[in-house]
Formats: sequence, C-alpha cells, structure tokens
Amino acid sequence: MRWSFRLGTVAGIPLYVHATFPLLLAWVVFVHARQGASLAATLAGLLFVLALFACVVLHEFGHALTARRYGIVTQDITLLPIGGVARLTRMPSDPRQELWVALAGPAVNVVLALVLGALLALVGGAVALRQVGVADGPFVQRLLLVNVWLAIFNLIPAFPMDGGRVLRALLATRLPYVRATRIAASLGQFMALVFGFVGLLFNPFLVFIALFVWIGASQEAAMVEIRSTLAGVPVRSAMLTEFRVLRPHDTLQRAVELILAGSQQDFPVVDQDRVVGLLLRSDLIAALSRAGTDAAVATVMRTDFETATVEEALDAALPRLRSGPGPLPVLEGERLVGLVTSENVGEFLAIQASLQKA
Repeated sequence: MRWSFRLGTVAGIPLYVHATFPLLLAWVVFVHARQGASLAATLAGLLFVLALFACVVLHEFGHALTARRYGIVTQDITLLPIGGVARLTRMPSDPRQELWVALAGPAVNVVLALVLGALLALVGGAVALRQVGVADGPFVQRLLLVNVWLAIFNLIPAFPMDGGRVLRALLATRLPYVRATRIAASLGQFMALVFGFVGLLFNPFLVFIALFVWIGASQEAAMVEIRSTLAGVPVRSAMLTEFRVLRPHDTLQRAVELILAGSQQDFPVVDQDRVVGLLLRSDLIAALSRAGTDAAVATVMRTDFETATVEEALDAALPRLRSGPGPLPVLEGERLVGLVTSENVGEFLAIQASLQKA
C-alpha cells in the first residue's frame, strides 16, 4: 500500500504502518491537551490506543495464519487509523475455507477478551460498565470491552467486514458463488443506508462507517463479477501483442523517444530473448532529473516483477497484475509474446459485457 512504512516481519508476513497513522496519535495528544490532562494521563491515552491497535494487528494475523493453512499467501498487513488490512493473494475458492478464514479474526478478539477477563478477575479492580468510557475506567477492562466490540462489529453481515464474508461463505454452500456475493453485497449496502440514516440523526461517525461499508460492498461485488468473467479465459485472449521493448544497454533517451512516438508507457527489458526487467514511466521520469538521458536502462529498470504464461487463466493472473509494479510480461516458454495491463483487461471486460448484451 502506498505511503506505508515497514515495521518488520512477523511469521514471514511484512507488517506496515500507514503514514497517516501518526495523525491518530497526534489527535489523542491534542484531545488530552485540550482537556488539560496531565502528561501521565496523555501517555496512558497513547498507550491504550497502541494496545488497541495491537489487538487489531492480532485480528489480522488471525486471518493471515488461517489462510496460510489453505495455501494462501498474505502479501502484507498494513495498520491504518481506521483499523488493519491483511492483503491475501486470493480468497479461498472453497466456501468452508473462506468461512474459517473470515471467522479467525473475530475469534482472536474473543480469545483476547477471555484472557483479559481472566486477568481482570485475578487482579481485581473492575467497575460498573456505566463508569467505563473510551478514556475512563480500568485499562484492562477498557481493552476487554474494545475486543468484544471489535468481534461484534466485524461480524455484522456486510462487506467489507468479516461478517459479510461469513454470510457469503454460508450462502455459497447452497448457491453459485457470484449470486451469493450479490446477495451479501446487497445486504451490506442496505445496512450502509441504515448506518447512514441513524448517523445523520444521532452520531455523525456512523455516516463515515456507512460510506466505508457501501464502498466495500460495491467493490467486492464488482471484483467477484470480474473474476467470474475472466475465469477460464486464457491470458493470450486479452494480452497486448503489439508493443516495444528495450535492451539493458539502451539509454534513457531511447525510452523517451519510444514514449513520445506512441502510447506505450512501460517497457519490458529484454536481453538475449529473455525478460530481465521492466522500465516504468514513473521510474523513467524520476531518473531523468537524477541521471540524465545518457544513463543505461539497466540502472533504472525494475527486476522485481511477475510474469504470466499464455495458457494461464486471466483470473489467476489478475491478483499479480494488481499487486505488481507494472504490466505482466506474458511468456511462452522463456520467450516474451505479450503484455497484460490493467487497461487492456478493462477493455476485454467491456467487450465481453457488450457481447453478452447483444
């Protein structure tokens, strides 16, 4: 995810924090300062927020580690001011596997709540619930209640919450996957309207949640429709076959000339009929001011790129295209025969939609 900084790697999964996350910590400090709180109270507030987000990270690792059991790789986990995001390379195709992956996150919060409840019972100090607030009450008790809230909130049957995926998985045991997704997405959008209406009357924060749910439900439905259309379609059916290539020893001036002469923006770099890199337009522009037009393509090209094969299904290649730095080179053996770009996949989908209406 853009504007994210790596904190480290846990269980083989990269952990990132988004650049906007410190704004949340700054807001906590601002609120305490406006209320005239002491330094100790401000630090306690910051510690609680960090503990809360540690629970969020554990929630996401619940999804990631359960997905790993089914052979699904987690690209990374990113901590945002509104929560955490675990990026899986794909969702399980088996509804039962998707059910367990979706339930794993809330299950982590339930376990944390039970552990914190046992700790609270052991050390004492619990107070009546009416005395507990976001910034008031015993630390452990507040953290316990937050985990209960996270489990309940995430099980609301609406995308992009875990409950939406649970509902979709249950429906998919009886219905086609696409239809199950449409039903779950429609319910999610209905609940977004309810959140928005209640938010306008009582709590503006619910309006923000409503927008989040509506967009998430729409995106999930659209993504499943796309995967359904692309399923079984070989990459060769949608790849670009007319494109230009560069050599590692070519200068950046040559790349500039090719960009100005046509519509191609990104170029595969080929050495002895083998793809060795990608030169992206963004990297080229940045390098021109730094190294000039005489620099070699080899000094600027990216070598961390994915590839696809001509007979591979488009829906299988799509996640790599979305997560990669640029177009997917398409290989037949080791020979470059095409490129897959997001724009070309979009054109293919538009053509297929028109043909279905004909």
